[in-house]
Amino acid sequence: MAEAVVELLERAARREAPLEELRALRLAVQAVPPTALRAHLSDDHLGALFALLSVNDREQVSACVSILERLLQALDPVYVIQNLREELQKGLFHPDDSVKILTISQVGRIVENSEGVTEILNSPELLRQIINCIGGEKIAVAKEAIKSLSRIAQTQDGLEALFVSNLLSDLKNVMATNDIVRYRVYELIVEISSVSADSLNYCANSGLIAELIGELTGDDVLVRATCIEMVTSLAHTPHGRQYLAQQGVIDKISNIIVGAESDPFSGFYLPGFVKFFGNLAVVDSPQQICERYPVFIEKVFEMAESHDPTMIGVAVDTLGILGSNVEGKQVLQKTRTRFQNLLKRIGHQAKNAPTELRLRCLDAISSLLYLPPEQQTEDLLRMTESWFTSLSSQPLELFRSISTQPFPDLHCGALRVFTAIANQPWAQKLMLDTPGFVEYVVDRSVEPDKASKDAKYELVKALVNSKTIGEIFGNQYYLRLRAYLREGPYYVKAVSTTAVEGAE
Repeated sequence: MAEAVVELLERAARREAPLEELRALRLAVQAVPPTALRAHLSDDHLGALFALLSVNDREQVSACVSILERLLQALDPVYVIQNLREELQKGLFHPDDSVKILTISQVGRIVENSEGVTEILNSPELLRQIINCIGGEKIAVAKEAIKSLSRIAQTQDGLEALFVSNLLSDLKNVMATNDIVRYRVYELIVEISSVSADSLNYCANSGLIAELIGELTGDDVLVRATCIEMVTSLAHTPHGRQYLAQQGVIDKISNIIVGAESDPFSGFYLPGFVKFFGNLAVVDSPQQICERYPVFIEKVFEMAESHDPTMIGVAVDTLGILGSNVEGKQVLQKTRTRFQNLLKRIGHQAKNAPTELRLRCLDAISSLLYLPPEQQTEDLLRMTESWFTSLSSQPLELFRSISTQPFPDLHCGALRVFTAIANQPWAQKLMLDTPGFVEYVVDRSVEPDKASKDAKYELVKALVNSKTIGEIFGNQYYLRLRAYLREGPYYVKAVSTTAVEGAE
């Protein structure tokens, strides 16, 4: 097979390969292992294939791109930059986006090699054109450019090249293309800033983070909505949070939420601002965030109590995030009857809202009710039990009725609620005391698809792994659950059939 590939490559190098042979070469290189290809490749072969990209024939270009993707993967990245620098440079100016993506992805591969980074940094024109590709019409080209530049910035020399040289001017120039491209550059800056405190300093000193924050706190409501997502990403790292706090950004976001009361357009940006605090609470301390920024928890409750499905959805998601750890659960518990009443609304939405909101409610309920075994104190178990009973007059029946509906997503969402409480003694007693519930758990015939079978298996596993299950369920049910677990999620009981003479 390798010989056939070489022969086709030779013909391509002599420009004697018609389109049919290029198609054959595309199939052939896919079938040969990279190590076998490497031994037969020469600069002439690769140069000829790059030259064949210059024709105005879309199918030929497509075939050559596929062949080059495979061949270049077989080569050492440093070899590629040292021997095909000019071809890569031309590829970035090619009118066909697939050629640009091929070239930029190769640069991304090259910069993963320490020697390769140096070679790329010694090619400022190449870097300049990759920056310009952020402004390309095709999002796929821009994303590949962002990915490669982000990798380059993972070295000290890369940071210097991007932020302490003329390339910073190129970055600022490409931002001026339009709003969409400007946000792409912000996305790159946030990605680089998230790597380390040192990376963040370079980005901050470039002035681009200050521009992002200026847009976040400006008057354009649509711009705010876009920028808050990027600032939320920045807040995922400790050094990012520290920077935002030092710059007073978190206080500014809190103040904007306060002022949202009188802003008729707050619906555009408020969900993102609330999500920002929800994420902040989880990675930091729920109690500290809620005490320092009381407007956040107040706004979450207001949104959850509203009649706007969009706002309810964001509030429910945020409550699920906030209540995903014990400290967050305790913050919610301190609001007493207000949260208990809110749970009743969430239980109602889980049953009656449009499907997407029902799913979000089920996920939030699972998150709120789950308690790891090592945190199951008497107080916390009493709390989760009271929350469960606040959801509905008959909460177990509520989720069981949802789990029997012919919608796989809702079915699995309800099973996840049962799984969340399965290791808590009060829930096990409730399951045992509910007629037919344990039989439903071990009944495989009610799970119509793979996702449902997997979700049921997780419920069984959570029950079996609980320390109290044997004592509460008794030996008979416990052994049935263990058998289910042992047999796996997709077990089908063999049915023996007896042939009857004369039967059809």
